[in-house]
Parts: sequence; C-alpha cells; structure tokens
Amino acid sequence: FVTASMMASTSFAATDDLCTVNLQTIANAKSQIQAPEMQARVEASVQQAKAHQAMNTKEGTEKCIAETTQTIQEIQKASDGGKQ
Repeated sequence: FVTASMMASTSFAATDDLCTVNLQTIANAKSQIQAPEMQARVEASVQQAKAHQAMNTKEGTEKCIAETTQTIQEIQKASDGGKQ
C-alpha cells in the first residue's frame, strides 16, 4: 500500500508542478499584455486556476492545467497579433 501511495503521489506531484509552471509562465507574460480586457481575462483565469490548485486533488490539478494552458494559448495568440 505504501509503495502504491508513493507512486501515485509522485505522478500527482509531476502534474502539480505543471500547474505551477503554467501559473509562473502566465505571471512572466503578464507584462506583455497590453489590452485591458485581456488583462482582466488573464487575471480571472489565474484566480480560477489557483482555486483549482488549492483543492489539492488530482481533479483540481487537472483543471488548473487545463485553465492555465488555455490562457497561455490566448496570450500567445494575442502577442502574435491573432495570426494563429
């Protein structure tokens, strides 16, 4: 049982790290966002992602990753001038 728990927590920790990395990526990109409405959307998304992360569950982490990944893609599209 202990081995199974340790293996599960290791994989959970790896996905939790992706959530944290995505949040940091967004924080680093915030200074590049010019449009006020985009800034508001990004801030709302970050708050939602942090709420998911705070659940400390696999489902919460997965939702955090999904939320932050989508936000990163939106930031990239905005910085590319919507070319993608």
